Amino acid sequence: MAKTDYYDILGVPRTATPDEIKQAYRRLAIQHHPDKNLGNKQSEEKFKEVNEAYETLSNPQKRSMYDQFGHAGAAGGPSGFGGFESAGGFGDVFSDLFEGVFNAGQGRRGRGAGGRHGRDIQVDYTLTLRDVLETKEASIRMNKQETCDVCSGSGAKPGTRLKTCPDCGGSGHVTQGRGFISFSQTCPRCRGQGQTIEAPCANCRGVGLVARPSTVKVRIPAGVEEGTTLRISGAGEGGAQGGQPGDLYVAIHVKAEPGFERQGSDLLCETKISFPVAALGGQVEVASLNGPVTLKIPPGTQPETVFRLRERGLPHLQSRGTGDLLIRVSVEVPTRLTPEQKQILQEFAKNLNGPKPSFFRKATGG
Repeated sequence: MAKTDYYDILGVPRTATPDEIKQAYRRLAIQHHPDKNLGNKQSEEKFKEVNEAYETLSNPQKRSMYDQFGHAGAAGGPSGFGGFESAGGFGDVFSDLFEGVFNAGQGRRGRGAGGRHGRDIQVDYTLTLRDVLETKEASIRMNKQETCDVCSGSGAKPGTRLKTCPDCGGSGHVTQGRGFISFSQTCPRCRGQGQTIEAPCANCRGVGLVARPSTVKVRIPAGVEEGTTLRISGAGEGGAQGGQPGDLYVAIHVKAEPGFERQGSDLLCETKISFPVAALGGQVEVASLNGPVTLKIPPGTQPETVFRLRERGLPHLQSRGTGDLLIRVSVEVPTRLTPEQKQILQEFAKNLNGPKPSFFRKATGG
């Protein structure tokens, strides 16, 4: 049975923003959560589908692969409950979503013990089609939050220590009872960190992060295509209180080159040839991204014939080798003829078998 489209599962268009995808997921996850639909197999299966769809569409890299190759591009990780990445992904969204609804009295451990994972960043980078011919090292400049050098990301003034939060006892959550159900929520005093700062760092004002300009070197492989997303691990925003930095995602855009149409690793262009060359054969010079090349035209070439020059296209992205240059020819019809040229063509037309071709009627005015 064919799998349902992930966008249809979440009920969002393919152009949906990350926030729209997240909102749709939250609504459906609450609706079909097993704790609210005990014994309902249909809701359980729907809940698994929603989780699987969100796990792919919330990840920029996986979403790019899914948009290009469908479910085959998104394959590689298990679906359902057990196969989701925890750092900055499904795990955080799931726990934030249900911590105040389905938690039966046990607060989860605050992030202070393991630090706060830095945010992922996505930036756009534009290349020309000629840039795609070779592997390129790009310098991505941005302003981002990085770990404070003075306090090493703790947020506390050097020489002082973080203290266990007195309200949550270090768990990062406080529990409140409502009837026979207990609800857990993020501790308002420590904001879920489990620790409090008595003397904030003067450089970062207790945040543990400072904004500064940064340059990241990114290797862009030859043959890269429009819509490709590159992931640079650890190049995102810094983590606080010993947390790991986030990742940088670079969304690639490739400008069109006038005169060329990209077809995967192949390039298609058009060139005009004269009637004598089409009829008698010859050689013409054709433009390519690597410079002009010579194309041999065999006698009797018809309009719209496509010739292939091997390995004159773009490098294959996932394998060795290079695509081809496809050249479509059109026969150029002269609009003005000298009397002598007109007479020669009329004599030529008389010697042809059958009715006079439209080309000669147009060229000679006959």
